[in-house]
Amino acid sequence: MRFNNKIVLVTGASRGIGRAIARQFAGAGARVAVHYHQNETAAYETQSMLPGGPHPIFQADVRDAAAVRQLVQDVVAQMGRLDILINNAGVFTHHPLAQVDYETWQAVWQDTLATNLVSAANLCYCAGRVMIEQGNGRIVNVSSRGAFRGEPQAPAYGASKAGMNAMGQSLAQYLAPYNIFVGTVAPGFVETDMANEHLDGPGGDAIRQQSPLGRVARPEEVAHAVLFLASEGAEFSTGTIIDVNGASYLRS
Repeated sequence: MRFNNKIVLVTGASRGIGRAIARQFAGAGARVAVHYHQNETAAYETQSMLPGGPHPIFQADVRDAAAVRQLVQDVVAQMGRLDILINNAGVFTHHPLAQVDYETWQAVWQDTLATNLVSAANLCYCAGRVMIEQGNGRIVNVSSRGAFRGEPQAPAYGASKAGMNAMGQSLAQYLAPYNIFVGTVAPGFVETDMANEHLDGPGGDAIRQQSPLGRVARPEEVAHAVLFLASEGAEFSTGTIIDVNGASYLRS
């Protein structure tokens, strides 16, 4: 897969899956807009790993609708256009119903939905309008296995990712006549900073044994699926949700 001179905005690109996605796009010839929220140092570390370029860095709190609009405008102004949007930024917060107070419950739901779902919707809107004017584009959303199997300790996360799946399929139908194609990747556990507290804890071996491969995904494996959905030739896969969970959860 080649993406020569394609302009790709990757949200949450400072680490983990986002960094792996940015690296694979850059390695395939794309120019990457490296987005981060708080960790500027990590964003520059990502940038230093990317071949080709230039690959500028953009800061934005994607929970802020005005900041999302400005982010997309800044990418287009600095890089000339926007060919591919990768909605990767997200949060995962434990909030088991019997163990948190009502105020915490509300706060986690509000922050999780704002970060994982509403921000992605706003980015799809702003980037989608740019892509409609251009006459083409690709959007790939990074969802989760939890959208299908449930997240009993983090229900807001599971709900946000289920919403992302539905949003992506709705937009795939709406945007196809505009030559804009939308796909979703749904990983299980991945070797990232976000998952390390679980993978390095007493339950880590049990998590790895959920897959017949006896391990969790590497970020690069998730990135590979993202690049496929964003590639030329994958147009008829629009609306698809690709599971990247090592057969740890199979859905019909």
